Formats: sequence, structure tokens, C-alpha cells
Amino acid sequence: MRLLFVLLGVLWLSSGGLRAQQPAPTADIVLGKPAFPINEYYTISFRLRGAPLERYSAFPELEGFKKSGKSSTTTTRTVNGQSSTELTITQRYAAFAEGTFAVKPFSMTVNGLTIRSEGASLRVGPQQTTPTPPAASGSGPLQGIGLLDQLFGKPKPQEYIEPQDQAFLALVPDKARVYVGQGLHVGLYFYLAPQDQAVLNFHNFAGQLPGIIRQLRQRTVWEESFDEQEVLPENVTVGGKPFLRYRLWEAELYPLNTQSLVFPAVGLQMVKYRVAKKPAAGLDNRMEGYKIYYSAARTVPVVALPPHPLRDQVPVGNYRVKEAIDRTTFRTGQAFAYTFSLEGEGNLATLNLEAPAPSAAVEVYGPEVQQQLTREGGRVGGRKSFRFRLVARRPGPLALDTLFQMVVFNPTTAHYDTLRAELRPILRGAAQATSAFRGRLDDPFYRVALAEAEAVPRPRDTYRNVRRYANLVVLGLLLLAGVGWWRAKR
Repeated sequence: MRLLFVLLGVLWLSSGGLRAQQPAPTADIVLGKPAFPINEYYTISFRLRGAPLERYSAFPELEGFKKSGKSSTTTTRTVNGQSSTELTITQRYAAFAEGTFAVKPFSMTVNGLTIRSEGASLRVGPQQTTPTPPAASGSGPLQGIGLLDQLFGKPKPQEYIEPQDQAFLALVPDKARVYVGQGLHVGLYFYLAPQDQAVLNFHNFAGQLPGIIRQLRQRTVWEESFDEQEVLPENVTVGGKPFLRYRLWEAELYPLNTQSLVFPAVGLQMVKYRVAKKPAAGLDNRMEGYKIYYSAARTVPVVALPPHPLRDQVPVGNYRVKEAIDRTTFRTGQAFAYTFSLEGEGNLATLNLEAPAPSAAVEVYGPEVQQQLTREGGRVGGRKSFRFRLVARRPGPLALDTLFQMVVFNPTTAHYDTLRAELRPILRGAAQATSAFRGRLDDPFYRVALAEAEAVPRPRDTYRNVRRYANLVVLGLLLLAGVGWWRAKR
């Protein structure tokens, strides 16, 4: 091809140089035949005249077709001593199946020129065993190629090779085994060496991920899923080498029984490019292909909790107690609020603290429950608070540890712990035989309840009278229905 340009340059110089002003560069799109057998390629080309190729946008993706390499052709014409060069870049498409397909309208940019195509309707027929006869002279968009091929030889197709990559898909649990009720963080990650970013890309990730997650879900766990975020690379080190890690899916799993958690191998299809063996200037020098990466199957055993009278009821996690009280001085008959909070890592849904039974020393009302769940750094936990209202009847120290306590299993130490209240408020005043509970005026609960309460006394038998009237109405309806039935029968 270089020899061709040298010969043309010699002819141009011998003819006295440029005789007329060169026209402005132009470009257009050429579509292939609308009907062809499945064993032939469909093609989309663009032609550039009057300027060397600098850059161009990607060819469109066609539904039902797969891109299958590109080719380039340069044609030079000389008319009345004036030469013009035309460059054609052709993208080949292979059909997946027979049928009718539509090429939607599209546009491309070549050297800053925007060219458009109105699309076409394609018909892919059955495979043909005999070669398609060549097109008649003048029917194709390009002319004179045969003469150039005879003179300089047919251009060799570009050869592509598949480079080796350092990428893998991995399902990573954070523990080799777990107790029943203990949290297991599971993450599905795609690892990629930084130098392989040019040859690998995600393909239909949003369409593949739901099916992958369905295969990884477990039936015997309580699952806390992490919020879906944009898939962005993280710099990590694996085996002493730098990698980019993409978080595809994360969840915290709490086993409900001793059945092992079995995660099958899952596959993720990626776009992998083959690169040209001899790169050519002005061309993409890549051919798109696909590669499926599979994760290894994993099994995580689930261990039963050690023997304990409350083994099937205790929550599992690493918790600590936080307490709060709404006053500093306490008197008998005066209500005060006490909050017993547990914070740490674990399944907060299993934390339940009921109000102790009323006693002669203290009355307990509540609780009001608040929960703050956090998912951060691959951990799930937070805080769960139980707010009670208490009215003490006897003076002296109030042992809250006898009222509020919870037995938990700590998987870190593999022991049962009893988390107790530590505050011991001192109450003053005379002992009271009956409760003198009065709601605080600044308490929003009682302020709303007292404002909406009715001061008009209601008879105790109000609902009994309502039931009586309702029975009379039902009896009357039955009588009317019986009379209607009797008259209709006559």
C-alpha cells in the first residue's frame, strides 16, 4: 500500500502538481445487502474522501448480531490528471439465528463529521452451500479494487491474538465456619490486574446480576443485604500483587439452623478483546469477544451453640450495654424514664427485652423500642434501645440490674454473657402503698394522649347495648329475607 502512494506521488509530481483546489472532505455510511444467508456476514461501512483518517466513533451494536472484526480498504482514483483517495472501514456482523431484524437509525462521527443512516430491515436466510455469485460491474459501492488487487496483491486480513489476563471471580466469606445466629459476611468480587483494563469490560452486568444472586441466596438464613452501589474499582493486594477489586454483591447472613451454607459456582460473562498481532495506524486494532469467569464453589459449616437452658432463644452477637436516665434526683411515686440500649455487631432483630412483671417495689411501663441499623465496612450492627417508664414505691437504692438483663452468646469468646443494667438510682421519700403514677407535662406521649382524651363519663354497659341493637337489626333482616322468599315461592 505504501508503494501505491509512492507511485501516485511520482505521477502527481510529473503531471505538474496540483491543478485545481481540493474539495472539502466528505464521509457517508454504506449498508450491506438487506438479505443474506446466515453463513455470510452483514456489513456496515463508512467512506472518507479528501482527507486522511484521524479518528472515528464506534460502530453500532445490532440486536441479534455479534461484531466479528473489521477491515479497511483504500482506493485512489485519477480523473483528468487529478487524484482522489477514498478510505473505507468495514465492520462485519455475524447473525446468531435466521429471521427478520431491524437496523435502527444511527449516526457516527468521522474526523469530526457527523454522518447518519436511516437504518434498514434485514432478512437472514438459511445457510447456502454454494458461493454467492459476484456482483455485476458497477453495482457495488467500490470500484477499481480488483485492478489494485491484481497489481499489488490482495491485502492480508488483520490477525488477532487473545492476550492472557490476570482476572478472576471470587466469592469470599469472612469466616470458615459460623455458629447458629452468628453473622457471616459474604461478598462476590471481580478481581482485575490494572494492566488488563484495556482488554476486559463488563457485559450486560445489570441483566446478569439478578440471576447470579438467585443462585447464591440461602433458604436457611436471615439475610441483611447491603445497599446497591455503583460498581467502582478498589485498589487491593492479592498474593503480593496489586489488583482492582469490583464489589458485585454483598450480604450479611445469619443461619437459622445447623444446615451448612452451600454456595455454588457462578459465572460472569465479560467482554474480552483480542488485539491485532500487527497494529495498524488509524484502526481500532481490537476485536470484541466474550469470556466467562467462574467462581469456586464454597461451603461454610454451621455449628450449634453450646448447651444452655436458653440456647434456642438467646441472641448471638458481640454487644455492650449503654444506659440513659432522664433525671438526677428520684422520689417515690414520681415517674422517670430509663433506657437500656445494646450496641455492637449482630442481628438486631433478635434482641427483645420485655418489661418485668410489676412488683410491690416498682411499676414498669413500656418499652418503646428504637433501632438504628448500620452497614459499613462489611459489618452489620448498630444499636437497639428499650425505653421504660418506672414508678418506685419504696425509698432506697433501686437495683435495676434485677429488672433489666439479657442473656446473649458471644461468638468471639464462645461463651454466654448476661448483660445487665449497672445504674442504681437512690429514691427518697415516704413509702407508698399504691401507685401515684403521673405523666410528665413535657412528655409528648402523654401530652397528646391527655389532650385528645374525653372527660365525659361513659356507662360501662355501652358496648353491651350496641351488641343488643346489632342483634335486633340482624334479626329484622332475616325476617325480611324470609318474607321475600315466601312471597317469591307463591
